[in-house]
Amino acid sequence: MFFTEDFLHYVWKFRLFDRKDLLTDDGETLEILSVGMHNTDSGPDFHNARIRIGGTEWAGNVEVHLSASDWQKHGHTTDNAYENVILHVVYRNDEPLILSSGRKVPTLQLKDRVPDELFDRYRQMVFGNQRIIPCEGSIAGIDGLIMHNWLTRVLVERLEKRSIAVTDALALNRGDWEETFYQFLAANFGFKINALPFELLAKSLPQIILAKHKNNAMQVEALIFGQAGFLNGELKDDYPVKLQKEYDFLSKKYNLKPIETHLWKFMRLRPPNFPTIRLAQFAALIVQSNHLLSKILEIKEVSSLRALFADIKVNEYWNNHYKFDIESKPLAKNLGSSSIDILLINTLALFLFSYGKQHQQQYFISRSLKLLENLPAEQNNITEDFIILGLKINNAFESQALLELKNNYCNYKKCLQCGVGNKILKLA
Repeated sequence: MFFTEDFLHYVWKFRLFDRKDLLTDDGETLEILSVGMHNTDSGPDFHNARIRIGGTEWAGNVEVHLSASDWQKHGHTTDNAYENVILHVVYRNDEPLILSSGRKVPTLQLKDRVPDELFDRYRQMVFGNQRIIPCEGSIAGIDGLIMHNWLTRVLVERLEKRSIAVTDALALNRGDWEETFYQFLAANFGFKINALPFELLAKSLPQIILAKHKNNAMQVEALIFGQAGFLNGELKDDYPVKLQKEYDFLSKKYNLKPIETHLWKFMRLRPPNFPTIRLAQFAALIVQSNHLLSKILEIKEVSSLRALFADIKVNEYWNNHYKFDIESKPLAKNLGSSSIDILLINTLALFLFSYGKQHQQQYFISRSLKLLENLPAEQNNITEDFIILGLKINNAFESQALLELKNNYCNYKKCLQCGVGNKILKLA
């Protein structure tokens, strides 16, 4: 048999089998009134099913196996959770099912009742040799409404999973949303390559300390560059020397210890993306923005959210430097639009969703999804592959959902749990 038990669950759940003249293994007439609720946890596979055998209606659980003998192999014989099973659904009935109580459980055999074309579509998707995703030959033909509804569900799954990290950090920060947001924003300023040192920096330098020096940009910059480890050793230019003196005083005042400088990565990065530039931009944002999360919760327009990051002005020293004491050609070092979009996607949308979920306010959850709808789609290997398959990706809402779809459904061939896969399998 070239299919899994999950496939049989799928067949039963959606009644994708010939239901004419159904009989139990004892030859009694069988009518399925309700297949029950699919259970993905321990215990019987379907709860609260209703069937009619002969003239008697039964309510209870249904267990599904490839072979009837799997009941014993799976250890159900001694498990009391299975005592309320009213029907055993199997592909092959190789032995009768009798419980430890002596009650015989009726069995329905599905062999010869599942359409061959359904088998063929399933085998092609799950066991085929596709290059990108299991349904790569069919996904472009899926109805737009079906695709949108499924991507919405998958996107919410993605945000719910990612919001767990926010909840955990919030607990460590004693419910302080601003501090938690500050830490996540800092990590995302690292743009993957330098996310870890940025996160360590933020955790070693509480926002409350920075708040005390918001009116002194030099001191904020000194705290950030000092904690990053870039003010160690001998420096020559006036600007870094001043920062070094400020940090020397402030680090003693607050008992601060910088993170390890070797954690910062410069290799394979374009100079505008050097961590020193990102730190300068982050410092400028801290100076210019008080209670940033509170502002974000109030701002509705995407253009206004972008302006929070687009309007930051780094210290003029960085206009002709990428590193301390090494002069370069003059070039403004403001955040680019693509970098801002990444911050909006990975930080702002996530926190709007998490805040809404934590406070049970659908308004902020809806704003999170709306924000993603109004941001351009990300460009990466996964989105490029979906474009090759014929999909049009209109915005970050769709690109984020497709990332989740690829990484947590397609890569594991979870076609039977996928709305797209279900639609393709059920096509006539």
